[in-house]
Amino acid sequence: MATGSPTKSDSPQLHLPMDTGSSSFGMSDTLAKGSSQAVSIKSGRNKHGKGGGPRARMHHVGSPMKEDSSRQLIALEKAKSKRTRRPRNGARDLRGLPKKGGAGGKGTWGKLTDLYDDSGVSDARDPNYDSNEEEDFVVQTTVLPLAPDDFGRTIMPILKEYFCVGDTGEVVDALTELNFAGLQSDVVYMAVAFALEQKSTVRELTSILISDMLDAVVAHRHVVKGFNQLLEDLDDLSLDTPDAVEVLGKFVARAIADDCLPPAFADIRARDMTCLSEKAKSCLTHAHTLLSMKHGMVRLDSVWGSVGGGLRPVKVLEHEMTILLREYLSCGQIGEAMRCIRDLEVPHFHHEIVYLLVLMVLEDGKQEHAERMATLLLELSNSVMVTPDQMNRGFHRIYDNLEDILLDVPYAYQVLSSFATRCLNAKIITQELYEAIPARGRKRFVSDSEGDITRVEKC
Repeated sequence: MATGSPTKSDSPQLHLPMDTGSSSFGMSDTLAKGSSQAVSIKSGRNKHGKGGGPRARMHHVGSPMKEDSSRQLIALEKAKSKRTRRPRNGARDLRGLPKKGGAGGKGTWGKLTDLYDDSGVSDARDPNYDSNEEEDFVVQTTVLPLAPDDFGRTIMPILKEYFCVGDTGEVVDALTELNFAGLQSDVVYMAVAFALEQKSTVRELTSILISDMLDAVVAHRHVVKGFNQLLEDLDDLSLDTPDAVEVLGKFVARAIADDCLPPAFADIRARDMTCLSEKAKSCLTHAHTLLSMKHGMVRLDSVWGSVGGGLRPVKVLEHEMTILLREYLSCGQIGEAMRCIRDLEVPHFHHEIVYLLVLMVLEDGKQEHAERMATLLLELSNSVMVTPDQMNRGFHRIYDNLEDILLDVPYAYQVLSSFATRCLNAKIITQELYEAIPARGRKRFVSDSEGDITRVEKC
């Protein structure tokens, strides 16, 4: 090996500073230092101070030392570009720094002179929403159609409440809120089928309901379809209600009289009777008979007979109670009298029976009638058709009105005392109620120094 040729260990190394936080100015200094080192290497001086000659200078110029320096500079530039926060996709800065106009970035309030435009807010949850600025529109409530499985559970509570209250307006309002989806005829079917098993009061209310629902809830075709379904199922309905043929015939005749059904519905001559059962034919024949009799349309208003219930006026109830008590005095049939009282269907008004019964005893004054009335009162008490509270209320009403009764019945005190004793012995009334009987006042003249003064004392 030549003396002047540099070895691998003798060749100077280029060490660049790896300061990650250096600026571009520091990088220029580094490049400058690297250039000076490269020049000193190019001069051919080794560590011994001797020159290496032209051959050595050529070796240093083309040596890989310069290539390593370039690679390190490129790697330094790449590392610095990775550490920058500027997005590489060319998007704007997302840190909310001020724009060139000073308006700020995302999430800022904007310029000081900018005004917030709150017009055209369409979100109803926005605090700046104003419904008056919206265009005219119509909001419609969509009611889901009533499923056939839920029909009975929805309609029956409405009908049962109506039979207790008797207000058809509430039923119509409740039914108009429902979406029947073509099941209006089932309302007629369900109401009549339920009334077949009930008393005359419920049947009368059902006829009134069908008439009031017409054109509001159901149409004529729905009523016709509902009664046709009843005629088809009459054989099954007769199993629960033996007189279903006669009762349904009355419903058909009453519906025709109320203009809910066409007269041709019960016309057995114009109607095709081949597809109907024998009971359905008998039903239509009975309806046709009711319509064909003299003054049939007028008589059909009371086709259900005497209708009970608390929906009638008090005067009507008092009149009917008076009639049945007089019939009992004439015939003496306790069972018939109790049946008539039960058919009135006013258990809360039975104290009026007690009042009228005792009043008749006072006005009649006969011992035979008093004994018969006491027997009826005992039967009503034993059957709990008249409760003890209603018994006390009826007698107390007699006690309170005794002064007025005395004007028409002068011996009312004596008759009342005798009848109350009979009821006490039969355990119809209590001892407290018997002792509450008022005593008649006795007039007595007492003379004193001021003159004769009339005093009334209780005996």
